[in-house]
Amino acid sequence: MAHNPLVSIVVPAHNAEATLARALDCLLDQEILDWEAIVVDDASTDRTPAIIAGYVERDARFRTLSSCVHSAAGARNSGISTARGHWLMFLDADDWVDASFLAKMLAALKSAPDAVAAYCGSRRVMPDGELAPSSISTEVAIQPFETFARRCAIRTHALLVDRETIDELGGFDVSLRTCEEWDLWQRLARLGKRWVMIDEPLAFHRVSPNSLSRNSTRMLADAEIVIARGFSPDPRVKHPASAHANGAIEANGCPASEALAWFALWNAASDCGRGARSIDPQSLRALPAGRKWAGEIAKVVFDGLMAGSLSAPAQLAARWDRFGGSLTELIVELGKVWNDPEAGRRVQYHLEQMLLDFDDLAAPRRLARTLGIRVDARNPASTELPEGIDRIYAYLMMDGQIEARVQFGALGKVTKRHWIELALNFVPPERLAPQTGAGADKSDMFAAKAPLSIAGRRPDRDSHFGKLARLAAEARRLVRSSAEPAEGLAAPRRARAADGHDNDRTSFWNRRFATEDPWNYRSPYEQEKYERQLEILPAGPIGRALELACAEGHFTQHLAARVGRLTATDISDVAVGRARARCSGRPNVEFGVLDFSADTLPGEMDLIVCSEVLYYLDDLAELQRIAKKIVAALTPGGSFVSAHAFVLRDNVERTGFDWNTFGAQAISETLAATEGLVLEQSIQTELYRIDRFRRLSPDDVATEPVIDHVPIRAPIGIGVARNIVWGGARALRRDVARSERRQRMPVLMYHGVADDGPASLARFRLTPAAFGSQMAWLRANGFHAITSEQLGWSIANRQLFAGRPVLITFDDGFQNFADYAWPILRANDMTAEVFLVTDLVGESAQWDVDSGPPTQLMDAGTVRRLAGEGAFFGSHLATHRAIDGLSSSDLAAELLRSRMFVERWTGRPTTAFAAPFSVTDRRLGRLAKECGYRIGFGGKHGPADLDCDPIDLPRIEIRGDRSLDDFVARVEAVLE
Repeated sequence: MAHNPLVSIVVPAHNAEATLARALDCLLDQEILDWEAIVVDDASTDRTPAIIAGYVERDARFRTLSSCVHSAAGARNSGISTARGHWLMFLDADDWVDASFLAKMLAALKSAPDAVAAYCGSRRVMPDGELAPSSISTEVAIQPFETFARRCAIRTHALLVDRETIDELGGFDVSLRTCEEWDLWQRLARLGKRWVMIDEPLAFHRVSPNSLSRNSTRMLADAEIVIARGFSPDPRVKHPASAHANGAIEANGCPASEALAWFALWNAASDCGRGARSIDPQSLRALPAGRKWAGEIAKVVFDGLMAGSLSAPAQLAARWDRFGGSLTELIVELGKVWNDPEAGRRVQYHLEQMLLDFDDLAAPRRLARTLGIRVDARNPASTELPEGIDRIYAYLMMDGQIEARVQFGALGKVTKRHWIELALNFVPPERLAPQTGAGADKSDMFAAKAPLSIAGRRPDRDSHFGKLARLAAEARRLVRSSAEPAEGLAAPRRARAADGHDNDRTSFWNRRFATEDPWNYRSPYEQEKYERQLEILPAGPIGRALELACAEGHFTQHLAARVGRLTATDISDVAVGRARARCSGRPNVEFGVLDFSADTLPGEMDLIVCSEVLYYLDDLAELQRIAKKIVAALTPGGSFVSAHAFVLRDNVERTGFDWNTFGAQAISETLAATEGLVLEQSIQTELYRIDRFRRLSPDDVATEPVIDHVPIRAPIGIGVARNIVWGGARALRRDVARSERRQRMPVLMYHGVADDGPASLARFRLTPAAFGSQMAWLRANGFHAITSEQLGWSIANRQLFAGRPVLITFDDGFQNFADYAWPILRANDMTAEVFLVTDLVGESAQWDVDSGPPTQLMDAGTVRRLAGEGAFFGSHLATHRAIDGLSSSDLAAELLRSRMFVERWTGRPTTAFAAPFSVTDRRLGRLAKECGYRIGFGGKHGPADLDCDPIDLPRIEIRGDRSLDDFVARVEAVLE
């Protein structure tokens, strides 16, 4: 009985005298010996039959068949019909495999006995022997049928497949001149069986100028047939997996029309590579035009270009003149098909980036929009910018070696000084100094040490900076001519730094009262507190009363109506003057300046009131001393009324004010412990308590105090709310500021805060309740908000972050930030930085129009108001177009215009930007600096640390479809 080999290898050959021996030799080199090779001579007219005969004579594992089908599919089927092996391999006469191919493929199949096929990676081999990078499709191992329904993901000879299964499927479709292997792999995958991947490039494919794959018209026609079959039932497969019986599912990938468009794109690029154009750009209409696809489209074009031009990646840029014009025309047409020229430009930038990444720039490479050059870092020459070029890709060279790669947007000529300034970003000045002795002219180098910018310079009109200066002038004219008024902005209220005068209490309090009503005494919250203080006054007539710290007399006028004679005092003569004026119609009130800590208190008082001021004493010892003075000033049986807020320092586990002092709990306990005082009644809310103490008479007996717990019904203004931590704190800001230093911090990225909106944008929208919970968590855990300017300062000075800083950012500038987010931020003593789309301020987010009704954007008046309240603003550029599709000139114009408008509206310098859609490219950072920015946020994700580039900082996206626990985990991960 004849031996059945483990593997049968079918080799179709037609006029293959130049390559056949290499293909057959690779079989003789295999580590596995148990195979047979069936070489099918398909009507060759050269020496192919003789070469086959020589191998058959030399090794019995070779067999030969003759065929006249003039078709690789038919020839392979002839070989299949006589094959005896368990596994099949198809090797074309111009390809070969690594010596370990069979061993590794069979080992993989042995480890996966349920697999129907094994496949490996492959590499193209160009006619000159240059190798293309390895490629392998990992998705075939995950969902083989959904992959093959859309594209041919595996080389013909990169596969071992079960022979009986191929027999059952009927072999290759001879009606297809091309794509026949794709059609067979698709049928095989429809069975739903497992495919095993060997992640190594074991198969080598020789690219030939005579290959059928270069007939794009034929390829596209056959591919349309195969893709249509993939999205329909296929009667040729008798027992398909139930999931695949009716064809591919669009939800598992792109639709059939898009799959065909991807294939057409590859063929169009291949055509360009060989100097032809046979594909109608309309066949590409189904390609996705979105930003995220630009890189993928460029990759497909790059791959097709390699095949069509018979070039390895490192050769493509040097051969641009052969295909660059037709390729650029194709990409421009693609932008027209999409009705989006910027999308086409984005693809062009991506593609040219890929070409130059592989090139050594041994000679200048002038592409459509990019100039690739080498520059002598020590002695650069000015570089004129050819027409159409607006990006430079350069190698800075020193001593014949590449010192750095530099890429930047260029608007005009790059001068020698400009090059030196660029080099100084990468090379220490002492290394750049000319090597011609101590007397060499170093003026250019030292002049360039100052960063180049458009400020304070008179650049060459045609240079990069000359054109940038003209763009800046145009932006200034536009901003000045706008209808929005430019108004100076009052600086937000800040805590005054301590100085020597703060030790003088009188001066301290006079400064506090420099502005009238510094604590908003007329607010409903304060008025409700006054009413409750009046409620707690002792019953019956009150003869003489003393009010300590009467401030501007807002409570004094109410108290005067309840007592016979009132002495109202304050340490500040400014406050006393206002109080006297306010109570001028109360003849029973006398006023005086009194420091109740240092001065003697008037005696024989039936009532003393002292509220909201005992926090300001130095310590509890001073409070104990003053409590004794109060007891001495009261008549026996007299009352002392005190109202004070709960402070976290007393009890961090309950709601309280985050002040650096003791609060109501400590004050009440100290007073209660004072000899001669007893608590009679207390009205307590979640935020404050009002206590009435009584001075005991010699024969008095203390009784249990009456404690009333009441709600706060009045609205709480922002000035009060911002200091409250509801539910207690896990950490206090001042404590962590003293004890914690860290290298990194969270920068949070938000978009909108609203209850409703398009479902497709839910990721970018938090409900007010969810956002409120997040801000409350940050507040309760000791976080404090900083600005991008402060973040940049810490990075520039290598200054560790103190405490728990957080930078809260909002992209787009939606009106819902003003309506919902800003009140929540203020209530939690936080601020945020909002990045505005300046050309659309006051309009709506048109970039989201495909997802539903666009969201309203804040107008300039709202921006101005919020800036006055302490919000910060930066640039989200002018139009919200992704920057990788903008020309360098348009990008610079947007950077300049948007910065100037934000400065006009806020009255503050604007130094920060965030890239729309978080999309950046290698031009953005440098161009942004030249346009006046110091801080930038692009597409990086994660925490910001001291090693970050300030112009390309990362952020942590806070999604609306995630839980509070997810938010907490993300922020806490930064602290670890």
